Amino acid sequence: MSSRSSHNTNWLAYTLTSLIILSAITIVAFITKTWVLTAIPIGVLFGFFLQKGDLCGSSAFSEAIMFRDRSKLLGLWAVIVIAMLGFAVLDLLGYVTLNPKPLRYISYIAGGIVFGVGMVLAGGCVSGCLYKAGTGNLNSLIALLGIPIGIMIVEYGPLHGIHSVTRNSIVKMSDGGVVTLDHVLSLPFWTVAVLIAALTIIGIVFYRAKHNNNNNHPPKTPLSWKRIMTHSWKPWVAGLAIGLLMIPAYLSSAASGRNYPLGVTHGVMQAELLLIDADFNHVYQPKAASSAKSENTTTAEVKPAPVKSDKIVIWWLVALIVSLVAGSWLSARLSGQAKLLPKPPDELLFALLGGVLVGIGAAFATGCVVGNIMSGWALLSVGTILFGIVTMLANWVTTRVYLMGSK
Repeated sequence: MSSRSSHNTNWLAYTLTSLIILSAITIVAFITKTWVLTAIPIGVLFGFFLQKGDLCGSSAFSEAIMFRDRSKLLGLWAVIVIAMLGFAVLDLLGYVTLNPKPLRYISYIAGGIVFGVGMVLAGGCVSGCLYKAGTGNLNSLIALLGIPIGIMIVEYGPLHGIHSVTRNSIVKMSDGGVVTLDHVLSLPFWTVAVLIAALTIIGIVFYRAKHNNNNNHPPKTPLSWKRIMTHSWKPWVAGLAIGLLMIPAYLSSAASGRNYPLGVTHGVMQAELLLIDADFNHVYQPKAASSAKSENTTTAEVKPAPVKSDKIVIWWLVALIVSLVAGSWLSARLSGQAKLLPKPPDELLFALLGGVLVGIGAAFATGCVVGNIMSGWALLSVGTILFGIVTMLANWVTTRVYLMGSK
């Protein structure tokens, strides 16, 4: 068999095998009503899309000033706008109760600064380190050792007291509700979502009209399933795919005891808890409506009872982040990019330090690029918008100093 024929067989075999496995898991979830299992196909697809578009929040911010390349920022914005429209539909149909994060201004400012610095040193945000680790990036693998340590330092360690104080510094609406753009503007959620989507489309049309004066474009390569599965995607394409994935992800998460869309920060910490501890509460399905709701939207919608520990493991999050790495590996394998990438020792030390800082920042801010920017902005949470702005500015300063030098 020729090498070309072998490659064709390999990509097709990997694709078909993956589809069969993910379909089987989804069917079992529907038959048994064990909805937490649906986190596995969602996680695989999430990792697959992230790797295809190389859609890392840290890279998106850094490349905007290093190379004047804003394509990944556009990819992140595509996630937000599509998810926002999807959430509006789910809300109108009554399938979910929108659960935006409160405006914890001290937590978001402090967490955003630490997170923005750490992500540059680590070479990725939390999701970026996860999907890059799946491809064999040694820096990301090392950073992933530090991220859960940083999170637990805040959640259960020496910074827990400060975290408890800052998270209680909350700005609320006059009626006591969460500060969101739709509430500030006194408009329905769906109206603001449609307006933002319309402004985005108008902006894209004007940009293309201004910059597409040159008609000497290279011929486009015809699309095929093989090309889709084995080649990289433009960031905006990956962004559209992730934005659409947000819709079933929200339904799956809500049905598994966690009323929030995609998020990865606490999943990383809780995966480590499973390895080092045995005293925690398991969350994998909604509790009775009479149970007390959790204020922290990044953990669970409802806390289990009786409480035997203050540690919670949400199986939807754990399944998501493990599957994310698997999906990234699958994407890289199909593209021939799955291989261990050695790094200099000094980079590894900075990656470890950066991972700890990323974990600390994400814990203070109760989320990262996925939970606070992709999901949080799509829910119109003003608090997460503040976090995103602070994170981007901290990233740019650190990029200028650490990656570009003082010039």
